[in-house]
Amino acid sequence: MAEVVLFHHAQGLTDGVRAFAGTLREAGHTVHLPDVYEGKVFGTLDEGLDYARQTGFEVVKDRAVAAGEKLGEGELGNGLVFAGFSLGVMAAQQLAQTSAAARGALLLHGCIPVSEFSESWPAGLPVQVHAMEEDPFFIEEDGDLDSAKALIAASPDDAELFLYPGKKHLFTDSSLPAYDEAATALLITRVLDFLKK
Repeated sequence: MAEVVLFHHAQGLTDGVRAFAGTLREAGHTVHLPDVYEGKVFGTLDEGLDYARQTGFEVVKDRAVAAGEKLGEGELGNGLVFAGFSLGVMAAQQLAQTSAAARGALLLHGCIPVSEFSESWPAGLPVQVHAMEEDPFFIEEDGDLDSAKALIAASPDDAELFLYPGKKHLFTDSSLPAYDEAATALLITRVLDFLKK
C-alpha cells in the first residue's frame, strides 16, 4: 500500500478534500493531510485565492513543502506519493521533483512547468495529471495544459495526462458546487490503479 501526502486547494482543507483522502484510506493507503491554511476554510475559490495572495503564495507553498519534507524524513517504507489539488500542486510537484522520498506524484487540476523546480522530471518517477478538458484555469489562464503536455512528452513511459469532459475546476471536491460525481469516480479508479503500482 502507498503512503500519500495530499495538499489541499485554495479553499482550504474542506470536507470534500477530507472525503477524497478517506476514499484512498478505505482502499488501504495511508494519507497525510497537511493544513497549510492553519484551519481556515473558504466558501469560494476567490476568497481562498485572496487569502493565499495576502499570505503570499510562496509562504503557503513553503508551509506545504516543509510539511512534506518532515514526513519524508526517516523510514517511511517505500517512500511517499506527493499529491495536490490545484494550489496544492505547487508543493506536490516541487517535492516530487526534489525529494529523495518521492515515489510518485498525483497532480489534480494543475501542473507547473518542470523547469520551476529542476532541470527535468526525475527519471522513472511516475506521475498522473488530471483536469477537465475545458477548465479555464487549466487550459487558458495558468498554462497548465501546456506544462502537462511538455511533462508527458519528456517522460512518455512514466507520465499520464487524463482530461475529463466539462469545464469545472475543483470537480473532485464533493463539498463544492463544482463537484462532478462521474468524473471523480473515474479519476479515483485511475488514482487507485496508480497507487497499487
